[in-house]
Amino acid sequence: MRRGKRQVRAPRLSGPSIVTKGTGEVLLLACGALAREITDLIDTNGWTHMELHCLPAIWHNHPEQIAPAVEDVVTANRERYQDIFVVYADCGTGGALQATCERLGVSMVPGPHCYSFFEGNEQFANNGDDLGTFYLTDFLVRQFDAFVWRPLRLDQHIELRDMYFGQYTKLVYQAQIDDPKLTALAEDYAKRLGLVFEHRMTGYGDLATQLADLRPSS
Repeated sequence: MRRGKRQVRAPRLSGPSIVTKGTGEVLLLACGALAREITDLIDTNGWTHMELHCLPAIWHNHPEQIAPAVEDVVTANRERYQDIFVVYADCGTGGALQATCERLGVSMVPGPHCYSFFEGNEQFANNGDDLGTFYLTDFLVRQFDAFVWRPLRLDQHIELRDMYFGQYTKLVYQAQIDDPKLTALAEDYAKRLGLVFEHRMTGYGDLATQLADLRPSS
């Protein structure tokens, strides 16, 4: 994307945008939809060398903004950290994010989207029967109305449901934690959308292994 056409410039790292604050050796630049999961992994494993900065989760609805924003944050902050790791998969950018990361010399989580790396990219690639599947993660279960129901105006025009979801046959809830309340919500959302419900306890999948491998450069 050409610089002259950018609609949003990402903020520099300051204030409440820093979700965790460690020693400043490794910066995790992540989608806001992963903030809770990454924070849990940092706290559980005592990864004090990591700091986490999140871009707005709603940009999943505007993926053209992700790569330019990542470039802005990396460029503005690369001198402050030994390493920067981008905690996004492609996430609808059509390869633009990977190309940006390669040009900037930073690594990112492999895979097409978080639904893949939560399940495990290899396992996800083998799920041929998942065509026609709508996915929810813990974040999307918590934010279903804000990210799905209201943006699609289904709260006002339920007749639009079949237009948006007619090609889907089931809803798969990829659970990062075992929470019966979230499972019940996800099952209710499947009913709202007229889809068969399936619950998969994925945990953190490849996200955990990718972050565990991050160590500051010597």
